[in-house]
Amino acid sequence: MISSFRNFAKTKFAGLLVFIMIIPFVFWGMGSMFSSGNTNNVAQINDINVSTQDFIDHINRSNIPQQSIKDNLDKNIIEELLSTLISTTLLDLEIKDFNILISEETLSKKIRSNKNFHDENGNFERLKYEKFLLENNQSAPAFELRLRGRELQKNLFDYIGAGTTAPRFLTDKLLKEENSKLELDFINLNGFYKKKENFTNLEINEFIEENKDQLKVEYIDFEYGVINPKNLIGVDDYNQAFFDQIDEIEIKISNNLDIKKILNKYEIETTNVSNFKLSSNSNDIEKKIFELKNIEFDIIEYEDNYIIYKINKTEERTPDINDQELKNEILELVFQKNKFDYNSKLISKINEKKFTDTDFQQMGNNKIQSLLLNSIEDNKKFEINSVELLYSMPINSFTLISDEKSNIYLAKIKKLSVKSIDTNDKKLKEYSLKQNTNNKNSILKTYDLLLNSKYNVKMNQKTIERVKNFFQ
Repeated sequence: MISSFRNFAKTKFAGLLVFIMIIPFVFWGMGSMFSSGNTNNVAQINDINVSTQDFIDHINRSNIPQQSIKDNLDKNIIEELLSTLISTTLLDLEIKDFNILISEETLSKKIRSNKNFHDENGNFERLKYEKFLLENNQSAPAFELRLRGRELQKNLFDYIGAGTTAPRFLTDKLLKEENSKLELDFINLNGFYKKKENFTNLEINEFIEENKDQLKVEYIDFEYGVINPKNLIGVDDYNQAFFDQIDEIEIKISNNLDIKKILNKYEIETTNVSNFKLSSNSNDIEKKIFELKNIEFDIIEYEDNYIIYKINKTEERTPDINDQELKNEILELVFQKNKFDYNSKLISKINEKKFTDTDFQQMGNNKIQSLLLNSIEDNKKFEINSVELLYSMPINSFTLISDEKSNIYLAKIKKLSVKSIDTNDKKLKEYSLKQNTNNKNSILKTYDLLLNSKYNVKMNQKTIERVKNFFQ
């Protein structure tokens, strides 16, 4: 059941307490919004539960303002934060599995060697350490626990990546790429694609018919009621009486009582919605219910209200181009498919050696532009993956590349100017170290994939949604 403790923070008394108490975790009351048992876990890794409180603590440690989390909910910030917590948990399990330990002596030396805690003579100064803790609102045990965790992870990564030394040819390749200038000609292909306004209704309908299974639009019928203290108990305060009633409603929902009977009992207005599809014109409450449609009957927190809803019907239908909003969405897909088909034919012609310099000049027709790239990291015009592709191509070859705005270009490699570096040059050592780091990062990426396959990670989506609702 939803606990009353959760909303204590909304009362006048709680507001007063904020000024007279130092509360280390700003979302200290959030954990009580979940009932006991599995619903109190956001995830499970093998037989280890990741509780809501674990997640709350993790959010607090991230030092992300609550408003920033609220503003970025639609950008999956909650999922990103949970992902980092799970990654950390997986690493902790690996550290335990490898029996990697950090002694108190080693930890003490690490703290004492931190230059931020040294005096002008380079000696550890306890006062500076304590001042640092005070300024960052941390206790010594909490700081040392986090430091221990970082050192354990570092030792794990060193263990995994131990002995990786880049061969000379990889170092030479990196040196060459980052010290070579590449000249190219390119044509923006935007002018070669069929414009949106030139597509007919017949073409749009043909596209729908060919892709009808993938393009089906989901419609739902549902009913809901908005609950707050004013319409439930006749007052504005979120008091105990209000939450007692909310608990009663949750029990009725768990017993699958008819939603109309529930709302009528409490004299809450019922809103019926038929043939609802998600659109830019949908109100926020109905958008939220649509997002949660897989849970047919529930009560959720939304802004300063509770929403009780019941999904009565779900149906998938073929898009109707008489719906202008849907038509525009389908038209965008038709346009993108046309671009894809054009690009595919062009790249096939290039791969089959049937595209010549004469073809390039004819296509260009005074639209050919030139550019000098200073290194493989020069992404001032094209996105970095395209730049890396250009550096891998032979002279006088053609390829398709893109910029950060997803514009597509036909490019011709003209010239590669290689700067040679003497074997005694100190830069050679720098590039060797850099390539070693690149190799280690590749190993760690592979290791990350291994961890995800080694451990069985299950998400509790309902609890995650409740966490998100808290911030809305």
